[in-house]
Amino acid sequence: MRTQIIQTTVFNFLSVAYNISPFCPREKIVEKQKFYQSNRKHKYMKGHFDKITSMAIPTALAASALFMIGRGICNMSHGIRKKE
Repeated sequence: MRTQIIQTTVFNFLSVAYNISPFCPREKIVEKQKFYQSNRKHKYMKGHFDKITSMAIPTALAASALFMIGRGICNMSHGIRKKE
């Protein structure tokens, strides 16, 4: 609640001080605020494209790490790329 008040105060100050219009209509901002406040998911899972950064990339990194570990174990067991 406090951060929301601070954010709206800063936004109002900037729009009055520099005489700029907001980049989205107020209705859309209120709609997004209601969506994020009503949603009970974790913060990093709320957006539509956040699943790419919070799930797909770590899964791909883990899969590639497991593949490289498996390949290394296989190479060690067969004696491939061994220094003489």
